Amino acid sequence: MHILIVHDQKIPVAGYGGTERVIWGLAKSLRDLGHQVTFLVPQGSYCPFASVIIWNPLVSLNAQIPASVDVVHLNHTPSETMIKPYVVTVHGNVPAETILNINSIFVSKNHANRYGSESFIHNGLDWSDYGKPNLAQSRNHFHFLGKAAWRVKNVQGAIDTTLQSPNEQLAVLGGTRLNLKMGFRMTWSPRIQFYGTVGGQQKLDLLGQSKGLIFPVRWHEPFGLAITESLYFGCPIFATPYGSLPELVKPEFGVLSDQQTALTEAIQHASDFSKEACHAYARDVFDAQSMAKKYVIAYECVLNDRTLNTQNPQLIEKNPPKFLPWNNKSL
Repeated sequence: MHILIVHDQKIPVAGYGGTERVIWGLAKSLRDLGHQVTFLVPQGSYCPFASVIIWNPLVSLNAQIPASVDVVHLNHTPSETMIKPYVVTVHGNVPAETILNINSIFVSKNHANRYGSESFIHNGLDWSDYGKPNLAQSRNHFHFLGKAAWRVKNVQGAIDTTLQSPNEQLAVLGGTRLNLKMGFRMTWSPRIQFYGTVGGQQKLDLLGQSKGLIFPVRWHEPFGLAITESLYFGCPIFATPYGSLPELVKPEFGVLSDQQTALTEAIQHASDFSKEACHAYARDVFDAQSMAKKYVIAYECVLNDRTLNTQNPQLIEKNPPKFLPWNNKSL
């Protein structure tokens, strides 16, 4: 089949770009499965293994879809009625009042269930872009990976969890030492190193040298590519039990708790977890080809005039708390 993937950000990704990495791996895997793939993406995009059409946001989306396309894969909710069969991947949390598309696909079971849906496909990545990690190399720090300016990501919780230990160190990927957006906040400890928004080889090196991911989020994480990327590099996960986390992080791959003291205790036993098992789990379960095969099933469903949901998904919890519990009191 001929699949058109629509996204409002340029490809390939220049920095972190989680969604861009997912759809890049998806397109490559779909091609490997024998399908034709075209991207409809903004100016400046290119792709060596798929056709690229430059998206004009001032023109009707339907008018920009080639006649040869069988199914359209949108990564945002369309503002017009789609003529071609289509699916919509919902990548993040949306407000309670938002009524989502009938052909929405969520990125985890928990994500779907919170919107009254059973339609989900776990994100997968093309691990060949990451190389094979050296699981035998020495590891000297933990890491936090995420948009640290988002308070729900709780970088401060990751910092506090680390500093409550006798001597562990933390590499913060995605933040700065001085954060004015969250009020004047400065982290002085030399045990905390900030690397800003990193990508490429620097990011891979930092993950490969890490003992584990500290990820005490205070929202329902829809999926969390930081989790699967970290696992791929042999890093166990130390996080809060919210959103997709219990679904992705089984007991053999990490510790989940909303108690800072519990996570501080757990990181001091990070070596108890098998780096090889963490790596194999991410490699075999959260890969792009497994994801692509599941999307093909969804494409075939809409091509046969079936919807992916029985009704339009909408957040079930009407007044969700802004921040989920995090107990940072030391014993």
